[in-house]
This record gives sequence, structure tokens and C-alpha cells, in this order.
Amino acid sequence: MNTPSLTIAMHGVTGRMGTNQHFIRSILALMREGGVRLPSGPKLQVVPILVGRNDEKLRYLAETVAGREIGRSLEWTTDLDGVLSDDRVDVVFDASSTLQRADIVRRAAESRKAVYCEKPIATAADDAQRLAEAVEATGVKNGVVQDKLWLPGMRKLRLLRDQGFFGKILSVRGEFGYWVFTGHQGDQPAQRPSWNYRREDGGGIMIDMFCHWEYLIGDLFGKIDSVLAHATTDISERVDEAGREYRCTADDSAYAIFQLKNGITCQFNNSWSTRVRRDDLLTVQVDGTDGSAVAGLRECWVQPAAATPKPIWNPDIPQPIDFFQGWQQLPDATDYDNAFKIQWELFLRHCVGEGDFPWTIRRGADGVALAEAGQRSVDERRWITL
Repeated sequence: MNTPSLTIAMHGVTGRMGTNQHFIRSILALMREGGVRLPSGPKLQVVPILVGRNDEKLRYLAETVAGREIGRSLEWTTDLDGVLSDDRVDVVFDASSTLQRADIVRRAAESRKAVYCEKPIATAADDAQRLAEAVEATGVKNGVVQDKLWLPGMRKLRLLRDQGFFGKILSVRGEFGYWVFTGHQGDQPAQRPSWNYRREDGGGIMIDMFCHWEYLIGDLFGKIDSVLAHATTDISERVDEAGREYRCTADDSAYAIFQLKNGITCQFNNSWSTRVRRDDLLTVQVDGTDGSAVAGLRECWVQPAAATPKPIWNPDIPQPIDFFQGWQQLPDATDYDNAFKIQWELFLRHCVGEGDFPWTIRRGADGVALAEAGQRSVDERRWITL
């Protein structure tokens, strides 16, 4: 029996996320494991071709990094057009900048390649919808990265929900962000790319994070009905990768209240200009009639109704209750694999007809629509119904 395989053109993997999460921790990890286990029995082999503009970075990933991880070099090219017309290529993956994405995904789908890409898929809801329609018209398999669904902490929240731990869920509060250094003299180098802070280049924390919250909230708690948002550019000037100072034109902090169709209220704060004093870079607290839970990226703590303390408001004495006590850390119910890798496996199985994949380009368009609704709320200073 022939061993099944898919050739994947990986465009834009020289960036931080593309290199670490998609290339090293997903595709190379799958190659080390001998491929993707299929429900029908055999393992699906993956054959990556690295694509980008910087031949030096591509060569390093394809030869040095791949040699270290899997013991051999990989194919690479700077000819995107050639890849799109290459009959060997089965899947085109894009993790380049947002402004390039719609054109690359559309061209790949029209070339009859399955398409898988990072989010956001566009910066405007109309563009995202048109992209979804164009991809659907070709009939190719398609998907958008929605990695936070498979984070261990979020999976533990889902388990608690499914077991009825919360009783009636009342509200959800998310806190996301950390301090991104500006890169000025005497400061540390910035740990995010400069385009994130330029609206004209597709940057902004709202377009970035609201696309995540659309699918995370929708999967865990219910469909979003309306949004009230505020966004701001807290830091006006930063230093780019070449050491040049530039003016920030995109929001670096965004705050939102999401009202769900089932009546649950979700509040999510997002900032690249905040210092962290909480359990993790992302924490999600769920409060219910029978208990509460706080989840980070990996861990989750619970407090059932029976263990809830009874505080009394008295500012004239030191607080007698240690509110971190009385919470129980959940154990790991399984071995949690990398979230990006898990979704890659699901998508690649889907490409060969073994499993559904609901996280499509159309779902990615829903995330862009939420971000645009958030921006409308900021501009018009009112609730926006989706």
C-alpha cells in the first residue's frame, strides 16, 4: 500500500510565530513522529517547502534548523508564483503579514490548493467575506488557525463546563497582555514586530485579539450578539527593527464588553502596555452559580460554592482573607500537546478526507467582523449589534 503524503508550501514562516509554532513545533514535530496518524490506520507524511522573500532566513530554517530537528535539509524557494503553479503542492499555508494574506489565499485556492492560514484573514469585514466566498467557490479544503481552543487551560474550562461545574454561567472576564518594550535607547528591544503598531500595515491589538475572542467565546460560552468597546494608542512612538523611531498609528490597548445571545456577559481587556500581576499572560475567569474557575494558558484553578469565603467590606483593617487560598488547582487530565500542532493534525486529516474541520475561512471572516464591530463601537461610542 502506498504511504499517503501531502506537500505543504509554508509561506511566511520566517516570522516568530511562523518559525516557532508552525514550523518547529508543528510540522517538524510531526515529521519527527513519522507523520500524522490517520483514523484509517496509516500515517500521513508531510513534505514542507519553505517560501518567503528572505533567502538567508529561509536557508537557515531549511538547512540548519531542519538539520538539527529532523536530520536533513528541506526544500525552500523565494518564488511564490512558482509554488502556486507547482503540481506537487497540495496545501498552501500563509503566516505572512495580514495585508498580503487575502491575495495569497485566494490565488492558492484558485490554483486548486487546499489553504490554511493565520488570522486575521483581512483587516476589513467586506474583504474577509469576499475572500470566504471566493475560497468556497473553488471547493478546496480550507481553514484558519484558531489555536487558543487547544490551550490546556481553555480545554480545562471546557471540561468544567461540560461536567456542569459552574451551574448557570453568569459572566466571563478575560485579561490579556504584557509590557512590550519600545526599543528606545536605555530600553530593551521590542519583543513584537513594528508593523503591529502601524494601522496602515494591518497592525492593532483589536484586529489581532478580537479575532481570537470571537472563536474562543463562541466555542466555550455562546455566540456574541453585541459589543461595546474602547481602544487607545497608549505609547505613541517606538523603535523599529532597523533602529529607527516611528510613530504608532494603531491601538495597543483595547477593552470590550461582549453580550452573548444567551445572556452571558463577557469582558475582555487587551493591552501591550501593561505590566503583569496575575497568573499568566492570558487569564479567563468564569463565574457561575455553583462555582468559579480561573484559567491561564496551561493551568486552571477552581472554587466551588462550598469553598467560597464570605468577605466583609472594612477598609479600616488589614484584609483578613487571603483570596488566593480556597482555590484548587486542577490536575492535568491528559498529556497536552502543542495547540498549533493539534489543529495542524486536524486540518491535514481533513485534507485527505478523514475528519471534519469547522474552523474555515468563513469562521475567520466572523472574527474580522467582530473586530470591525469593535472599531465601529469605538468610533461611534455605542453598542454595536452583530
